[in-house]
Amino acid sequence: YKIEAGAGAGPAPEVISIPLSKQYVPVLRNNRTVMYKTAYFGDIHVGTPAQTFSVVFDTGSGHFIIPSDKCLSEPCRLHRNYGRNASSSAVDIDHEGNWVPADLDERDQVSVAFGTGEIVGEFSRETVCLGVQDDSAAPSGAHQVPENGSHVSVPSAQCTRARVVFATEMTSEPFSAFEFDGVLGLGLESLALDPEFSFMGQMTRLNPFLNSTFGVFVSLSDDVASEITFGGHDRRRVEGEVRWADVHRPELGYWQLQLRGIWIGGEKLEACAAGECTAIADTGTSLLGVPKQQAQHIHWLLARNVDGNPDELDCRTEEGPEIIFDLGDFNITLRAEDYSRPAGLRVITNATNETQFICRAQLLPVDEGPALGSNAWILGEPVLRRYYTAYDWGKGRIGFAPSVQPSAEEQADRGMQFRVVGKPPAEPPTPTVVYM
Repeated sequence: YKIEAGAGAGPAPEVISIPLSKQYVPVLRNNRTVMYKTAYFGDIHVGTPAQTFSVVFDTGSGHFIIPSDKCLSEPCRLHRNYGRNASSSAVDIDHEGNWVPADLDERDQVSVAFGTGEIVGEFSRETVCLGVQDDSAAPSGAHQVPENGSHVSVPSAQCTRARVVFATEMTSEPFSAFEFDGVLGLGLESLALDPEFSFMGQMTRLNPFLNSTFGVFVSLSDDVASEITFGGHDRRRVEGEVRWADVHRPELGYWQLQLRGIWIGGEKLEACAAGECTAIADTGTSLLGVPKQQAQHIHWLLARNVDGNPDELDCRTEEGPEIIFDLGDFNITLRAEDYSRPAGLRVITNATNETQFICRAQLLPVDEGPALGSNAWILGEPVLRRYYTAYDWGKGRIGFAPSVQPSAEEQADRGMQFRVVGKPPAEPPTPTVVYM
């Protein structure tokens, strides 16, 4: 991580920047890789002395989850585990937040769904820090926070106290495939079981030194680190002014926006014409999410025939219709390079031997649910690559601005350390062939 003086807005004199490593996770169909999902993760520090874990900073979830050394599941053996007995700052609690003995045989547990998998875990109240605390240096922003009728010391302005879920069981799918250890939920408080589980809620309540805005930058190049900043947004990564939109129905817990309308290739989507569609900004989703019942129609609107039946083509370079999201005071726009599958589809008609080459979108169908309704879109990585996003916890709003990509030289000067895992080969994508 790196502290940048004066980079953020608000009362805090600094923002804390955490570089994000990137993992490509192949998606297989009939033993063939048809696409890659991506995950971005960085380090966070738990307990006293600090134990370091790599986590996805996920605006679409509400809990901080890392593996416990009690966990015997295969995914836990593949990742770093939290040692409860190694931390002097842990307080074991039941589901209501009441103290329980550390050696209690049967603890209250919680089950949390995560994508296609699930974790089961116990919980404790712990010290969580965004940066490594140097015991030899004078503490910066060390303070006392109230807890169970007394006060607990927090070592710096980069730390808070929060309830953490320590996983004692993790399903192999999907956790065994991931490089990162856990998930730090940055969703709104109502997405968590209790406000104390909310990292940003606790940071805002208990830390008088840190601005309650965080910002996310997703790099276009694997040679340059993506970043998350706390304590304000990073002005160097935005072009022009940040445009803000208020969170819609914050009681649902999502960073959700009301959409005035959506246009695809100049055509207004009828399903969103009355302003009934919403969009969730989700740093944990690698695709653009569309309502499931509209997905087929949207695929048709975004598909395009390519002249000449090329042998090879990266469809991200082929022009296509724009998607425009109307947020009221401003629009955000996606182009074909943002939403397209790299590999095209070659369709061969058996009767005539005619061939078509089609470029398609890469979309995530979003199931209808009681909270999201039937018209929810998810603004995942395609939006985050094009726009810097800022999340103002205190005012309940999301900011967008076109991203400014740093040079490799600038990154080298800042000393950001990151890695890229599972990067796909550089050769042109192979089209899928379908006979009809």
